[in-house]
Amino acid sequence: MKTTSITRGFALSALAAAALVAPAQPALADGSYFLPIGQGCADFNLEWSWTGTITHTKEFFDKNGNKVRLLSAGKGTVNTYTNYGTKAKKPVAGESITIRTDGSVTETVYNPDGSQTVTATGHNGLIMFPSDVPAGPSTTHYTGKIVYTIGTDGVFTLVSTSGPSIDVCAALAS
Repeated sequence: MKTTSITRGFALSALAAAALVAPAQPALADGSYFLPIGQGCADFNLEWSWTGTITHTKEFFDKNGNKVRLLSAGKGTVNTYTNYGTKAKKPVAGESITIRTDGSVTETVYNPDGSQTVTATGHNGLIMFPSDVPAGPSTTHYTGKIVYTIGTDGVFTLVSTSGPSIDVCAALAS
């Protein structure tokens, strides 16, 4: 979850902490990210928090020892998205939505040019920053399948989605 990177776009899923753990080890990690106006949502500060993460991660290597694939699978988490208003220095918690997920599987393929192709199925969120394609800010929670690439420059490019989705920013704008 780059799945946990905060420098450009990033993916939010039941597997958020998977990139932080050793291969083939279960992960138990809860956490949160705070995104200022213009990064997660256009009109307000956004916090995303999650609890209940349990993931298993396995790395795959080619005959030369290069990592070529990462597979992470886990049970669902409870994700909470909170509108923290417009004040940069004194954000105040407002409306929240909580989504109980039923798990997800994420496959990351490391391409020869250094880019990555990520296919995530199940419950996953995706935050797109202004530098991504399509340009954000946007935060969307998907149930189904999403495919995106991460360029060597860190830019996320959404390739495809299927299944229902929730526009988190619109849901919290009220």
